[in-house]
Amino acid sequence: MKIICVGRNYADHAKELKNEVPTEPVLFMKPKNALLQNGHPFYYPEFTTNLHYECELVLRVSKNGKHIQEKFADKYYDKISVGIDFTARDLQDKQKAKGLPWEIAKAFDNSAIVGNFIPITPEMDKKDINFCLYKNKTLVQQGNTKDLLFSFDFLVSYISKFFTLNIGDLIFTGTPAGVGPTAIGDSFEAFIENDSLLEFAVK
Repeated sequence: MKIICVGRNYADHAKELKNEVPTEPVLFMKPKNALLQNGHPFYYPEFTTNLHYECELVLRVSKNGKHIQEKFADKYYDKISVGIDFTARDLQDKQKAKGLPWEIAKAFDNSAIVGNFIPITPEMDKKDINFCLYKNKTLVQQGNTKDLLFSFDFLVSYISKFFTLNIGDLIFTGTPAGVGPTAIGDSFEAFIENDSLLEFAVK
């Protein structure tokens, strides 16, 4: 499986990092060893002193496909969860300043934490899904899919132009504003609506 991530998919987050708001999806990848399952502790990596959390909705790909038309895209994912895209912000800033790739800041081991998945039902309004993240029981991020620059179906179609989607692939759909630093001892809990789907501690 592979993890496909979308950057700057909420305008307010792009602005808080002083990035341009994109006109096309910004994509990057994480390898499967970046995946950390719900409930497992996350160990603060020794190569960074400025680790940031980024809470995102995560789609699970349920059907193989390539060059998928947007009108059929909803047939290619069946479950949703919430996850954390951990970012070594100091390494990212350093790499970006030199015009270098920044996988070391985004794709390191255990940098993608994913919660429990729930089915996407016909009753679910994918254009109005609330999600949020608590750090040490304090609300730090909240978002709604109505604020996505690029919808789930558009993302699936766009991604499939470049990468064949396979069953079990994960798509991190972007983070809203409110990202911030992480420290050893922090605890995180993330929700979709009122369902707690992700909980872990930083060690």
